[in-house]
Amino acid sequence: MAVAVTTKTAWKLQEITAHSSNVSSLVLGKSSGRLLATGGDDCRVNVWSVNKPSCIMSLTGHTTPIESLQINTNEELIVAGSQSGSIRVWDLEAAKILRTLLGHKANICSLDFHPFGSFVASGSLDTNIKLWDVRRKGCVFRYKGHTEAVRCLRFSPDGKWLASAADDHTVKLWDLAAGKIMFEFTGHTGPVNIVEFHPNEYLLASGSFDRTVRFWDLEKFQVVSCIEEEATPVRCVLFNPDGCCLYSGFQDSLRVYGWEPERCFDVVLVNWGKVADLSICNNQLIGVSFAQSTVSSFVVDLSRVTKSGSIPHGLMRDDEPLVLPTPMGSSLRRIYDRPSTSCSKPQRVKHNSESERRSPSSEDDRDEKESKAEIQNPEDYKEIFQPKNAICRTPPRNSEPFPAPPEDEPVTAKEAVKPSQAADVQTPLPKQELPEPAQKPPIASSTPLPRTEPSVIPAARNEPIGLKVSDFLPAVKNQSQNELVDEEAMSQIRKGHETMCVVLTSRHKNLDTVRAVWSTGDIKNSVDSAVAINDLSVVVDLLNIVNQKASLWKLDLCTIVLPQIEKLLQSKYESYVQTGCTSLKLILQRFLPLITDILAAPPSVGVDITREERLHKCKLCYKQLKNISNIVKNKSGLSGRHGSAFRELHLLMAVLE
Repeated sequence: MAVAVTTKTAWKLQEITAHSSNVSSLVLGKSSGRLLATGGDDCRVNVWSVNKPSCIMSLTGHTTPIESLQINTNEELIVAGSQSGSIRVWDLEAAKILRTLLGHKANICSLDFHPFGSFVASGSLDTNIKLWDVRRKGCVFRYKGHTEAVRCLRFSPDGKWLASAADDHTVKLWDLAAGKIMFEFTGHTGPVNIVEFHPNEYLLASGSFDRTVRFWDLEKFQVVSCIEEEATPVRCVLFNPDGCCLYSGFQDSLRVYGWEPERCFDVVLVNWGKVADLSICNNQLIGVSFAQSTVSSFVVDLSRVTKSGSIPHGLMRDDEPLVLPTPMGSSLRRIYDRPSTSCSKPQRVKHNSESERRSPSSEDDRDEKESKAEIQNPEDYKEIFQPKNAICRTPPRNSEPFPAPPEDEPVTAKEAVKPSQAADVQTPLPKQELPEPAQKPPIASSTPLPRTEPSVIPAARNEPIGLKVSDFLPAVKNQSQNELVDEEAMSQIRKGHETMCVVLTSRHKNLDTVRAVWSTGDIKNSVDSAVAINDLSVVVDLLNIVNQKASLWKLDLCTIVLPQIEKLLQSKYESYVQTGCTSLKLILQRFLPLITDILAAPPSVGVDITREERLHKCKLCYKQLKNISNIVKNKSGLSGRHGSAFRELHLLMAVLE
């Protein structure tokens, strides 16, 4: 089901250096589409206007990197969660800390504001979901049901439900008033990282790392349709305000989907890379992405995007008749009943033994005194955050859309090069210096010292590691001699070409050897052959296939793979570390309970050869896991995505200690 691709008007608005270290999270204000908040490994939250290069406000107080951010509907409050599990709420209008919420035991992975009341929901790596009352500084309720990290939370438009997506491949719908789960949606085969309510109908969309987008009916509690066969996982989604379509941000494009039947209305090429959030204003879609310490904002002109009404591109099954979209105003589903006033709030739930309420303490007061809101740009602050007695509140809605560039061209952003194992065989160069920010916020006394990041080769990069164009061209002796003869330039470029061809040819032969064994159906022998080749890149290629199907894993396969995982976790290549973490997580989830149970069982009476062989394999796996646990423990203190992965593995391996 190929998708027809058309080029639409899309352009980069600006690019800024947002933090002194890597950016770890960012969010757009949905009301105006102009407000941007970024969180970094420097433990700061910086507030920006998407079209201005200077920081408006810098919020301090957290002592660990920021993992999650959210701005409330009125764009007056911002909440930030950190790696330590602490949550801080700031009042942007008053430029001060409002609340410090403590209770989670691990990273805060997701946050969301209630659409009407002063409540915040938080999801954590500790698998718990907590509902907080910001006014009373307490946990109203704790929702337990997920078995892995909660990656996304969304309140329903009427504020009665809460949807949660997690790494356990499920989406759960919670009744806030009853304090219990209403339904669990299953069907995804990978971690679910996105969930979004339809603005009007009882419809829910979810996106997963299995590269699918599913639509769920919230009346019948069943799947409506499923978008499949995408090349990369969806990174963020947003329904059109009138609910006619769903915008989905991918690595290199924006896709416009319908769901009854599943279809793709349009594809807009936007090479924004790690797009993290979307917002709509003045018939323009604003998207923001990040790479290291840089944040980029992009604009897509929605007036030139097909949303509905015409014959859709691709994703249309040949055996299904063409069904025209349902006209607006004649929805087949129930519509949300919104409160009559903005003062409404969800029903207060009763506390039980699991609930936690923290009363104000001297420790909390001290934390809030150490938290500061430093106004970096007073003019922009006064323009955006109006005084409380003003009629027009934050930020002022700009009737003018962002102007398009002089020439109507596709996005000028550099294309993100997909990870290639061939590039991994090259020698890395020292890190290039990042450009200085336009206006660098001063470092407050509460900010910890910058961390020294490990030397890791990133999985996605804009140029090959170890290669420079100047290295292939002869030096120009005379400044006036700026043109090279073609033959001379080609001879320089060919240097090293034969060596690279030999490396790639050898690797291709090794993969052919492994594939020949794999085709016989003997997975264990194919992994044995890959290990015997003594080339980690071949092992990584094979594990990337095996990781996609957990049923292929057996206990004897673990004994072969675990020593290789130990090497991968210590590799300097990010893609190797990611593959090693994925494989180790699968082994821990599927086999660690079995291993511990067998080792703890009393010895059997008589001779049982099968049991003895299983016991031997379990002892071998246990010994290897103990060795790996030391590596995981040492690396769990890292910041960023690697640190989060190692901390999650450390929690899973706690039973070994």
